[in-house]
Amino acid sequence: MSVGKCSLLVLGAGPGGYVCAIRAGQMGIDTVIVDEMAPGGTCLNVGCIPSKALIHAANEFHKITHASDQSALGIKAAAPTIDLGATVGWKDAIVRRLNGGVEGLFKKAGVRHIRGRGEVLDGKTVRVFRDGGEETIRTDALVLATGSAPAELPFLPFGGKVISSTEALSLAEPPTALAVVGGGYIGLELGTAYAKLGSRVTVIEAEQRILPQYDAALTRPVEQSLERLGVTVLTRTKALELSDKGLCVQHADDGPSDIDADRILVTTGRTPRIREAGIEGLALTLTQDGFIAVDDRCATSMRGVYAIGDITGDPMLAHKAMAQGELVAEVVAGRRSRWDRTCIPAVCFTDPEIVTCGLLPDEAAKQGFDVSVGQFPLAASGRAMTMEAASGFVRAVAERCTGRILGLQAVGRDISELSTAFAIAIEMGAVVDDIAGVIHAHPTLGEGLQEACFAIGGKTIHV
Repeated sequence: MSVGKCSLLVLGAGPGGYVCAIRAGQMGIDTVIVDEMAPGGTCLNVGCIPSKALIHAANEFHKITHASDQSALGIKAAAPTIDLGATVGWKDAIVRRLNGGVEGLFKKAGVRHIRGRGEVLDGKTVRVFRDGGEETIRTDALVLATGSAPAELPFLPFGGKVISSTEALSLAEPPTALAVVGGGYIGLELGTAYAKLGSRVTVIEAEQRILPQYDAALTRPVEQSLERLGVTVLTRTKALELSDKGLCVQHADDGPSDIDADRILVTTGRTPRIREAGIEGLALTLTQDGFIAVDDRCATSMRGVYAIGDITGDPMLAHKAMAQGELVAEVVAGRRSRWDRTCIPAVCFTDPEIVTCGLLPDEAAKQGFDVSVGQFPLAASGRAMTMEAASGFVRAVAERCTGRILGLQAVGRDISELSTAFAIAIEMGAVVDDIAGVIHAHPTLGEGLQEACFAIGGKTIHV
């Protein structure tokens, strides 16, 4: 057994961990990063990137499948087939290329990357098991970035026909009948993809409607799209147990019933990995929800120990973890950095996509703001029409007395690309007239942002 030493040890090479390590290395900090998985964590290996690859492939297959019978563009195509194994292989190649890219960035920044299982012995010591051996590393600062895992339901444990999002990204062929337990963004993204690949999909959601974190106006176009795809959505319904037919469910007003399913995808949430790798032994202070409590420097209750990413709680988003990772590297380097973010954009890659940034109208009102809301329908957008994507809208929420933008939301095809503009506007403290006065390129979906701001002042041009 060897004994090493470093200034900063990062446990977990997901988007938070690898960004932290790279930034620390760039600043000259002697850094080690440890993870038994390939670099990139859940996001790169079994989350954001592979799911978007599958969604893209499903969209292309769906377009071609319906080119002859539904296209208004004059396109004709023979009935296509799909080799899902080849699709998964293409997706895996993208993941491997990005894995290699992160490893290259480690080398460029002078970061030592250890592929192995780390175990925290105390706040200054980590033991790493790899290749049949082990190494103990002493560190001045420790960053916990172990991420999260799909939550398992006790009455539907993973295994056999019951799968998590991880297995759903590597199926050999589309299920004939897929039951999706959970109508949140992960379940709907994957459920929509498999519906486009030909599966008969049923979504089981316990709440009144899918995507309950958004308001009904934002989710209605998604509900309409699911209906067009033939997806059955059962709201106010709970999964009970496996049955001979597939899955037994219970509707709020009815008795138990069975639905067909040869695969059951459970997407009811994610749990932080804080009971692994010896982290629990540190006895760190937790939040009421069971996440590691951190301050505005991502410092935990133990001196010299930091936590970033999913183990610190919602929102469990890769870009939040990245921002925290960069922040901690600067803190360890001695800079007086603090978490001072006004907003964290969120994107739901359903069909159509939903993007939100800042406050929804109801959230702003609950916080005591007197708000003005402007909305621009994509049905009036020339660019949206040329994309056959005129369903949806762009919405601006502003403080009435100052015009300061509090929130921006949109639903529409490819509308996620507006998330950057939304975040910049809110972080820069823009007012409605700032955005309305900017020249927006034509024809683009971004014009909808300008028109939504025009709408707040009753000055829309194209509506």
